[in-house]
Amino acid sequence: MKTKDFDAAFDSGLAITAHLDISKAKRVAQQPPMNPDIAAYNTYQAPADKAICDLLAQEICNHLPEAESKIWHAHPVWFLDGNPVAGYSKLKGGVRLLFWSGQTFDETGLKNEGSFKAAEARFTSVEQVNMQDLARWLGKARDIQWDYKNIVKRKGKLERLK
Repeated sequence: MKTKDFDAAFDSGLAITAHLDISKAKRVAQQPPMNPDIAAYNTYQAPADKAICDLLAQEICNHLPEAESKIWHAHPVWFLDGNPVAGYSKLKGGVRLLFWSGQTFDETGLKNEGSFKAAEARFTSVEQVNMQDLARWLGKARDIQWDYKNIVKRKGKLERLK
C-alpha cells in the first residue's frame, strides 16, 4: 500500500471512528440517569455481576422511564404508581431479574418464583441477557400488573390492576 493510500484509509477510519463515538455519546446522553443508590449497589458487585446489573438497570430505565427506582429490601426495584414491577438481586449463583407480575406474562424465558405472581430469569454473564426478550418483558411489566402495593391491606390477596 502506498503512503498516500494508507493516509487516506487511516484518515477515513478516523472519521468513521469519530462519527461512531459521537453517535454513542448522543445515545448515552439520551438515556435516563441511573438512580445513584442503584449505581452504588452495582458497584459493590463482582465485575461479571456488575456488568449484568449495569445492563439490567440501564435497560429498565430506558424501557420504563416513568418508573420510580430505589433500593427496596436491599435490592434495586422499579415502581409504577407505587407498585413494584421489576427489579434484580445478586444471588449466590448470579443475578436474578424479577418481575412481580411475571407469571401472567406467558413467557417461557421466565420461571415462576414464590406463591404470588412473580417470575424470574437468572444470569451468570451479560451475554446471557437476550435484549429482545428483556425489552418484551419490560413492556409487559408496564401493561400487566397485579396490585402488590395494597397486598397487606387486602390480607395477602392480589387483584389485577392491568
